[in-house]
Amino acid sequence: MNDKNVLKFEPRKPKQENKPAAPGPKKGLVWLAVAAVIVLAWAYYQFIAPQAL
Repeated sequence: MNDKNVLKFEPRKPKQENKPAAPGPKKGLVWLAVAAVIVLAWAYYQFIAPQAL
């Protein structure tokens, strides 16, 4: 029998998805840096800056 015109159905092979390694910690570090800048600015004006400002 001739098998040239017969469709052969095979299961799909799973694709490997390229996901970023860890976007969460990077975003957390940005928020931590913003909070540190705000705290340092407050501490400067509270304790170090001259009262005349």
